[in-house]
This record gives sequence, C-alpha cells and structure tokens, in this order.
Amino acid sequence: MGGRAGEPGSRSPLSRLRIALTVFFALDGFMFAGWVVRIPAIKQQTGASASDLGLALLGVSAGAVVTMVFTGRLCRRFGSHPVTVVCAVLLSLSIVLPPQTHSALTLGLVLLVFGAAYGGLNVAMNSAAVDLVAALRRPVISSFHAAFSLGGMMGAGLGGLVAGGLSPTVHLSLLTGVGLLVTAVTGPTLLRHPAPVPERTERELAEEGTTAAPRRLDGRTRRLVLLFGVIALCTAYGEGAMADWSALHLTQDLDATPGLAAAGYSLFALAMTAGRLSGTALLERLGQTRALVAGGVTAALGMLVGALAPTAWLALAGFAVAGLGLANIFPVAIGRAGALAGPGGVAAASTLGYGGMLLGPPAIGFLADWFTLPLALTTVALLAGAAALIGYSARNSSAGPADSAGPADSARP
Repeated sequence: MGGRAGEPGSRSPLSRLRIALTVFFALDGFMFAGWVVRIPAIKQQTGASASDLGLALLGVSAGAVVTMVFTGRLCRRFGSHPVTVVCAVLLSLSIVLPPQTHSALTLGLVLLVFGAAYGGLNVAMNSAAVDLVAALRRPVISSFHAAFSLGGMMGAGLGGLVAGGLSPTVHLSLLTGVGLLVTAVTGPTLLRHPAPVPERTERELAEEGTTAAPRRLDGRTRRLVLLFGVIALCTAYGEGAMADWSALHLTQDLDATPGLAAAGYSLFALAMTAGRLSGTALLERLGQTRALVAGGVTAALGMLVGALAPTAWLALAGFAVAGLGLANIFPVAIGRAGALAGPGGVAAASTLGYGGMLLGPPAIGFLADWFTLPLALTTVALLAGAAALIGYSARNSSAGPADSAGPADSARP
C-alpha cells in the first residue's frame, strides 16, 4: 500500500510515487511535443491540403475526448496506476503510426488511436495525482503540470534540432523507444503501490464495512464538478488561442519580425512553466481559491495588454503576465474536480478543458474575420476573468473524504 501520510515510513513510498508520476507527466508532454513538431513533414508526406490536414488532426481530439469519458470508469475499476502504465505504453506505440500513412484519411484514423492513448493517459495520471495530493496533504498538483510543460519544451526543442537530419519515421520510432524504456523503468513503482487512500476514507469504509466502491454523487457535487470543468475550459481556451494566434498578431498587427513573433508563444509557455514550478508554494501561501482568483485576474489583465498593446514588446510583456496568471488555474480546477468526484471528476473536467483548447483557435479565427484579431484575443481575457469569478463562487465547496486529506482551508479565500 502507499500508506497514509501520517504513518511512520509512509513518506518514502509516497515520495517514490510522486517521482514516478512526475516522470509520467514529463513523458506525456515530451511525446506529444515530439509529434507536433513533425506535423509539417507528415503533411508533406501525405500530400494533404490544409483543410484535409485540419480534419485529420481532429482525430487526435476525437480520440482523446471519447477516451476521457471512459477512462474515469476504468480507473475506478482497475485503479489509476495500472491504467496510467497501460496508456503510456499505448501512447509510445501509437506515436510511430502517423509517419506510416500516405493519405489524410489514414492519418486521421491512426490519430484516433494516438489521441485515445493521449486522452486516457491524461485522465489516469491526473487521477493518480489527485490521490497523491490528498495523501501528502500538500497542494503539489501544479508541480506535476510543470513537469508536463518542461517535457513539452524539451520535446519541442529536441524535435526542432533533429527535424533536419532525421525522417519523421526515425524520429518518432526513437520516441517510441524512449517512451517504452521510461515506462519500463518507472511503471513498476506505480504497479507496486496502489493509490494511497486518505485516512478519513479508510476509517469511514471500516466503520461502514464497505469496499471502496465509488460514491453516488449528489446534484450539488455534479454541479461543482461542472463548474471546475468550465474553469479548466476557460484556461485551456487561452492556451489554444495563444499557441495558434500569438505569432500572427505580433506580425500582422504590430509589425514584429518573424523571430520576435516566434518568441511570443515561447515566452508565454516559459512564464506558464515558471508559474507552475512555483505553484505549490503559491497554493500553500494563498490557498486554492485565492490563487485561482488571483491567477484569473492576472491573466485577464495580461491578455488585455497583449491584445491591445501598441508595440510588440509591450504585447510580449502582456503575454508573459498572462502565462503566469493561467499557469495554476487548470491544475487547481482538475485537482478540485478529482477531490470532489474521484476519477470521474477528473475525466469530466479534463474533457471540458480539452474542449476549450479545441474551441479556442477556431473561435479566435471566426471573431478575427468578423471584427479584428486584437479584439478577438480579448476573449481570452474575458474567459480568464470568468474563471476567476466562477472559482470565487465555488469557494465554499467541500469534497468530502477525498478533499479532507488536502489543505483544510484551501477551498476558502
């Protein structure tokens, strides 16, 4: 067993679990970024038009969303740790499939498999992280997402370096090997140690003489999970919009050079990573609600500056502030949903959040056509402010047993 945080000798297995989960979060970001940087080469290989490629890439989204819905049930039945390991193996094996395709249709079909593994891994490892946070009694959820961000930066950087010398097939085959090796080394730690059970939950189960069957959620809990899912959506909307539109805004509206424009999203991502690395200290100092509200307000102000600034350098500063503000909102929202409803809560909030990342880029595009791109980018600020408002409205939420293992006052301002 993982042990309880308060028992002698329990800290060591919990520490090992934390390290193992951190590795899986980093691996997830590393693998996904490695695939993303090879999209242009695979587009050329398949001969797909821009619109055909866009439809094929929806395979990732469709596979992920469908799998996210069911992964919560798999985690309840088999445990989040085994599901994490299995999904990591599937992700490693499926990443080598896209360069084997020669048409947009077959690319879309194999991306369904890749997206399914990616979505399942995200739900499973976040569910495992929520259980570990409860056992550690420290709000360390942001540190896992920081590992994902760092893994993504490493995967993108390495992919950029080898793109000119290695074919997509060789590159992604090497990523398969890396993924399987990391899973083989790290996975046994998760398989040996079941998810830690908070002390209160164990006591209540013993008193009731029941097993750890999933609780039936009342209407209030379901509404709270939905609220935190919407918060995740608001945050992911901004991430998706920044990834696809920040460089165009800098070049088209502010006459930035291509090099300076490329720095826009990089600076945003770097600021988000830095924010997540400091997230545990921030959450311990402010509590989850204050941190969530402060992050939403900060992100809203930063994006207003980034969207409406008259110069490229001021816009870059706004993007960096927005990245810092958004950094910890998504991890907190997923963590709170998981504390309220277990793996099912993580699945629901993750699905909504992923939907926000999909919604952001096309929504910005339509709004830019109807109005202007700077005005369209202000919707990121609007939704960040909405996330802060929703988070404040849910300040008195209680997650019952799962949440009680975390910081007792973190749900209140």
